[in-house]
Amino acid sequence: MKILIINGQNHHGSTYHIGKELADKIGGETKEFFLPKDFGEFCLGCTNCFMKGEEYCIHYEKLKPIVDALDDADVIILTSPVYVMHSTGSMKAFLDHLGYRWMVHRPEQKMFKKQGVCISTAAGAGMKSTNKDMSDSLFNWGISKIYKYGMAVAATGWEDVSEKKLAKIHKKTDKLAAAIKKNHGKVKPGIKLKGWFMLCRMIQKNGFNPKDMEYWRQKGWTEGNRPWK
Repeated sequence: MKILIINGQNHHGSTYHIGKELADKIGGETKEFFLPKDFGEFCLGCTNCFMKGEEYCIHYEKLKPIVDALDDADVIILTSPVYVMHSTGSMKAFLDHLGYRWMVHRPEQKMFKKQGVCISTAAGAGMKSTNKDMSDSLFNWGISKIYKYGMAVAATGWEDVSEKKLAKIHKKTDKLAAAIKKNHGKVKPGIKLKGWFMLCRMIQKNGFNPKDMEYWRQKGWTEGNRPWK
């Protein structure tokens, strides 16, 4: 199994350690990126990726290694500590660059057979909203099975996390790893994802962006083809 971890921070804090522990328990080949070290550019809002193509983004070459890894992975793990009740700015900046891959634009077909995990930690609160920041993109990319795990570690460093909380983390990562391995190669989109796809299909039949409309037409999605089949 190929696992990709995209960390929303450069340091090896609690969030990083939980993501790494999960990947190790799943087993297989793991590739990691750290933001903003491996990609730290802000989206300029030029709309070139939407209207012309992603290759027209001025950050395309910097972003390409991560995008290639996304397409190659079976499991995508996004990690982010909570910053003011949300994901880190570097994680948000990265996800902004992939707006063109959202369902309403040009989703990558490979995503519909992948599993995704959102992991966040905080000293106290904000994990739910932080995981939503990341899971919104996973869902709109077309990922069919998404897991979320937020943990209030009550610490500012991994070495300060209590034994009691560590035990809970180990138990949860055991459970997540078992579920991911069990579902490998078997994931299918649920009703919510299929419904959103069908709505986007209707939009693309009479859309406003020729680039998106042509993409859907070439895939055959505006007719009878479906990306998960």
